Order: sequence, then C-alpha cells, then structure tokens
Amino acid sequence: MKSRRRLSLLSLLLAAGCASTGTSATTDIRGEVVTYEAGGAVCTGFVCYDAARTGKRPGVLVVHEWWGHNDYVRDRARQLAQLGYVAFAVDMYGDGKQALHPDDAQKFAQQVFANMDAGTARFVAAKERLAAHPMTDGERIAAIGYCFGGAIVLQMARGGMDLDAVASFHGSLGTQQPAQKGTVKARVLVCHGAADALIPDDQVAAFRHEMADAGVDLRFVAYPGAKHGFTSKAADANAAKFGLPLGYDAAADQASWHELQQFLAATWR
Repeated sequence: MKSRRRLSLLSLLLAAGCASTGTSATTDIRGEVVTYEAGGAVCTGFVCYDAARTGKRPGVLVVHEWWGHNDYVRDRARQLAQLGYVAFAVDMYGDGKQALHPDDAQKFAQQVFANMDAGTARFVAAKERLAAHPMTDGERIAAIGYCFGGAIVLQMARGGMDLDAVASFHGSLGTQQPAQKGTVKARVLVCHGAADALIPDDQVAAFRHEMADAGVDLRFVAYPGAKHGFTSKAADANAAKFGLPLGYDAAADQASWHELQQFLAATWR
C-alpha cells in the first residue's frame, strides 16, 4: 500500500514538473527555410517549431554571430522549438552570406552597423514573418542574439522595437545611440563572459549605467572565466585557427541557456 502511495506521489510530482516547464511528452520538430526581402537584400531565414503542440505560442527571433546565418544559429532555433516556442533564425547579412575568415566576418558586420536603417529593415522583416507564422502568437515576440547578434538585439531594444524581451550572449555592449528614458519596451537579459577580452570592463560599466539611467528592466549575469564565444563549441577551433581570444565554456553555456529559459518563462507567465 505504501509503495502504491509513493508511486502515486511520484507520478503527481512528475506531472507537475512537466507542466511547469511547458514540455510535452512527444515532439515533432519541423524546420523550414524561408526567404524574404528587406533592406535591399533577399534574406534566407529558418523557422522552427514543434508540430506536436497545438495552439499558438510565443515567437523568438535568433540573430547569428558575426560568422553569419549558419548551422549554429539554426541549432539554437531548434532548441527553442523544443522548449515550445516558434523560433526564427534571422539573416542579417542577406543572401544567406557566411564568413569563413574573421576579415570577412568583420566586413559583413561593419556593413550592417554602417547602415542600420537597412539592418533594422531586415530585422523587422524577419519579425513580421515570424509573427505571421500560423503557429505564432504575434503579440508575444522576443529576440536573442550571439556575439554580433547580441549587439543587434540590444540595439533594436534601444530603439524602442516592440519586443517583449531581448537576450544577448557574449554580445558587444557599446553603442553610438544609447537608450533614452522610457524608450525600451523589452525586458533585457545579458549573459556575459567575465574573461571576455573583446568586451572591456569600461564598456560593461557604461552599458550598465546606460540601462539604469534609461530605466530598463535588466538582468546582467557574468560567468567567471568565460571568454568571448563561450556558448559556441566552434570557439576553441576558431581561436586556434585564427588566433582569436575565444573559448567554449560548457558550464557557462548550460548556465546561460538555463537563464534564458527562466527569463522567457517569466516574461510570458
């Protein structure tokens, strides 16, 4: 009898755990390549969702590193789909361009920052495609980004983009157009490597002051010992190949993904 009671209690706890995380027993993850025009370019995006779920669910834009729209950003979209969101991997460079060398990556990224009107148009076009997807609740949209992508989503938030939340992972924090009081609509999460040699301490301090002065709902998490690119398993190989101060950090990767899950769940609870 006691054994049956224990099993019943365990079943209830497991059921409660599944309900709290929003996961389902079975998944049917679908990925679709989509093209869209914006900012003078034809862009190649990737939308991913769980077809085993019913009903509309929040959408999350995923903006790539400076390497461009590659398998890494699509994998992150799949992970978000597994969590129950509709994810859209954005193409900020247009034509699905990818960089194989840091010189090209820097050139592509600088082209976007030099013409943010076109860059914003590409981001908005992706947002509109995501919101129009039949599985997406268009009233609940967030954006996350890695490296270059982190800088992009933060800049969209600074400009007052209609987003519920943005999250940056090892992204640049500097800007020529700082947030103004009352303009930022999104909640903001920044996951930063405390040993990131590409993001100096004074940039971190200036960013935190900027967010505080603008009244932004900010959560800033720094991971001790984590370098730039700490979420990417390709970081170590790129560091060795190109002499860059990058490094994958499994603990920081997992911890920051957990932060994101909590952040999004709290945004749409």
